[in-house]
Amino acid sequence: MSDVGASGPTETDYQRVERSEEFQSLRKAFRNFVFPMTALFLVWYLLYALMSTYAHDFMSIRVGGNVTVGLVFGLLQFVSTFVITTLYARWANNKFDARAKALREEIEEGAL
Repeated sequence: MSDVGASGPTETDYQRVERSEEFQSLRKAFRNFVFPMTALFLVWYLLYALMSTYAHDFMSIRVGGNVTVGLVFGLLQFVSTFVITTLYARWANNKFDARAKALREEIEEGAL
């Protein structure tokens, strides 16, 4: 069955929601948080990979016992992942989830 009427294609519920100001605002807020965090992490990871490859002498410096700068940087990759995850969870809980829930409820009630 086609969704093309006499006056052209009809708009789906998804398309109507996607065009809404509330959805656009929510998507913009999400992107404004996630894209910079992703870029920051990728730059940090790329720096680690490049230093491991091209700054071998620096990464081999011992900071205590058998612990090297490279090992510390590698472990900091895990730490940064946990920090970013925590920041995202806190941001989502405080600023994003309530707005997303309100939008979902609007959609389910047919108000949008």
